[in-house]
Parts: sequence; structure tokens; C-alpha cells
Amino acid sequence: MADLKLRDVAKTYGGTVDVLKNINLDIKKGELIVFVGPSGCGKSTLLRMIAGLEKISGGTLEIDGQVVNDVPPAQRGIAMVFQSYALYPHMTVRDNMTFSLKLAKKSKEEIDAAVAKAARILQLEPYLDRLPKALSGGQRQRVAIGRSIVRDPKVYLFDEPLSNLDAALRVATRLEIAQLKESMPNSTMIYVTHDQVEAMTLATRIVVLANKGIAQVGSPLELYERPENEFVAQFIGSPAMNLFPGQIVETGAMTKVRLDSGGVAVAAIQTQDADKGMKVKVGIRPEDFVESPGEPAFTGKVDITEALGEVTLMYFQSAIEGQTVIAKLPGIHRELRGREVHLGAAPEKVQIFNNGRSLHYR
Repeated sequence: MADLKLRDVAKTYGGTVDVLKNINLDIKKGELIVFVGPSGCGKSTLLRMIAGLEKISGGTLEIDGQVVNDVPPAQRGIAMVFQSYALYPHMTVRDNMTFSLKLAKKSKEEIDAAVAKAARILQLEPYLDRLPKALSGGQRQRVAIGRSIVRDPKVYLFDEPLSNLDAALRVATRLEIAQLKESMPNSTMIYVTHDQVEAMTLATRIVVLANKGIAQVGSPLELYERPENEFVAQFIGSPAMNLFPGQIVETGAMTKVRLDSGGVAVAAIQTQDADKGMKVKVGIRPEDFVESPGEPAFTGKVDITEALGEVTLMYFQSAIEGQTVIAKLPGIHRELRGREVHLGAAPEKVQIFNNGRSLHYR
């Protein structure tokens, strides 16, 4: 298995259109790295550059200390799993899994051992003699993964492998991928998804891509609890973090902000860069709101509710034009619409941003 190093990696189309630039990232052996970001941010392009399917316009990519910018895909020791499965429809599951090994002129004994191991890991033994059309979507995706496993690559690449599955299959297959990683702890995996749940549950570390570069890299909880900027704060978490413009009125052991909407928020943050009078934005996640009998951060009447079973979402129209505030309460709550509520948050749950950057990281 392999370490990867990306140094100032860039992708440009036509010499003028920058898709990615200044990508610097170290991926250690055994990690499961997840690339996430909005549509068009370049996450699949970056994955394809690592695979060798897209040419690197600038910078270097190293795999186990070797620069592979000009190394053909087949010689990089990489296996890729596509969202479309890319199985040969006329071949059985066994033949799909052995095809690349036969091209590599492996012995029958090596091929049989590799297929038996992959089939056991992925629970595909009953399906080895079936054609892909006789399998469910989840089973086909397992075959696609098995085709990668038999090659024993240095790095596994997953390009939105669950996006074609329905909700129930997506959950089941996500668990299978997590179990697969546990059974192959030394395997290096890079996984692209737009699904936050996949990213949060699978990743060793998450790479958030935005504005042609990396917005933040960290463990799932690091990104959730301490986002470095407004983009990550709102991208990680669903519903997105609420942001309230305001002005710092008190600094010290705690930072106090008077919100433009009339409330007050206190954050457990002490920094020399937090000055009185500074214009900031206060971030509070919907699930961090609590009833506040004192001086609340937000007061409003419930406009719309959504009872989702395990949680209830409350939507408010803010005093600031165009802003909708969302609060999330555990459990089922009825007859909330039209009710006036006073909401605050514990200081350690409150984020403060200045010019888009978190004051926690100044």
C-alpha cells in the first residue's frame, strides 16, 4: 500500500480555464480520504488526475516517493471503482473479476486465490457464475469493488460509487465499504462523494474542495466542530449552520457579539484579533440551539415545521431580510407553528467568523 504526495497540483483546460490550483496534500498509507465539495469543484477531476486519466497541468504527484505525472494509468498501481460499475455484461462475475489478471498473465493458481479472497470479503461466493444483469445494483457495485481487490493495488479510488443506488441500498453498501476498509486496514483509499453522510461516516480525513482549491482538511469531527472558514461551516452539516451578522462588544475570556437582528451571542473564544467594534458573523448549528430564558441569540415565531421522526426542524424568518433561521429539536414536536421562541447556544458551540475566516484559528 502507498503514501501519496500532491505538491502544487493544478489542472487547466485550454491553457486558460483553471479547474484546480495549488493542491497540496499528503495521504498516508492506510487512510481513507474523502473528497467532498459542491458540484463542479473539481473533486472527480482530482481523482482522475491521481488515476492518470486526466493529465496534470502543473505540480507533481508522488506515489511511494516516485513522481508519476507521466506514468501511464496501468503502471501506477491504482484501481478505480466507477459509479457506473463498468462491468462487462456478457461475462460472469468470476470472469469480470479475473479479466485484468488474465491480461497480466497471472497463473491460474494466483487468479483462483485472488478471486476466492475477494469473493469471501465481499460475500460474492453465491454469485460468481451469474451475469451482471442477474444482480442487484448493490451486488454489481460489490463486483466492481471485487475487480479492484483482486489486483491488489497500491491505492483504491472510488468515484461516487453509491450515487446510482436507492436510499436503502446506499446505506447497506456504505456499511459494506466501511467493513471492507476494516478488513484491509493497510489499504489506502480515496473516495469522492457529494453525500455528507458518506464522508462523515467513512473518512479518516475529509478534504473539502471549493474555489479551485482546498478549503480545509481534517477529521470529520474537526470539520464539524471547528470549521476554519464560513464555507466549510455551512457545507459540513445538514441543515447548514446559521450565520448571523453582528459586532463584537466585549472581549476577554469570552467574546460577546451583539447581533444585527437584535440578539446577543457569547462564544468561548479568546484571541488578540477579536477587537471591540469588529464586524463579524456568528455561526450556530441548528442542533445546537437551546431554549434561552435570559438574553437570547435569536427570538422569532416558528414559520414552518418539518417533523422527520427522530428530529423536528423549525424554520423562522429573521429580522434580516432574506435570512431564514433553522433550529433542530430531537424527537417529535407538535403545535409549534406560530409560537414565539427564544433560542441561544452554549458558548463552546458558538463560532465567530471575520472576513470569512474563523477567529478560532487566528
